[in-house]
Amino acid sequence: MSVESSAAAKLVYQIFDLQRAVRCVAAANLRGQDTGVALQGVLRFVGEGESRATHLAERLGVSAPVLSRHIAELEEQGYVVRRPDPEDGRAQLIALSATGAEKLRLIEEHRTATIQDLLRDWSQDDVELTERTLKKLAGSLRTSARATTAGPTNTTEIVEE
Repeated sequence: MSVESSAAAKLVYQIFDLQRAVRCVAAANLRGQDTGVALQGVLRFVGEGESRATHLAERLGVSAPVLSRHIAELEEQGYVVRRPDPEDGRAQLIALSATGAEKLRLIEEHRTATIQDLLRDWSQDDVELTERTLKKLAGSLRTSARATTAGPTNTTEIVEE
């Protein structure tokens, strides 16, 4: 099945419009907080479980130096901890501290309440359909991006996140 060019163009427009709207909501919700959108994103991924920084950088789609700066800032704020990787002494594992886990919980509670308020005129069905569609879109884009980045010779299995 192939997507028509005009439909793809409309989707691209809607994705960029959604990104702009999300940035506006995020900016309004960041007032008075000690972590910006980028740091909150890193915090969320670290919160999914202890991991090497290189793996986090790949999942976030950022370079190692960029992630390193974010991790250092989160560590300085007491939100993450590092420890040597027992499987490779040269590598470090990154995890949330107890303070970081609480911070992430508060961020996610605030975001949930904000979305609930902003979508108060939506039905539960609208929300569930949108969630499924966005999940499918994100999965397709991730899979395509990985295949493009890896090139035709990569035969590793793509694991859904």
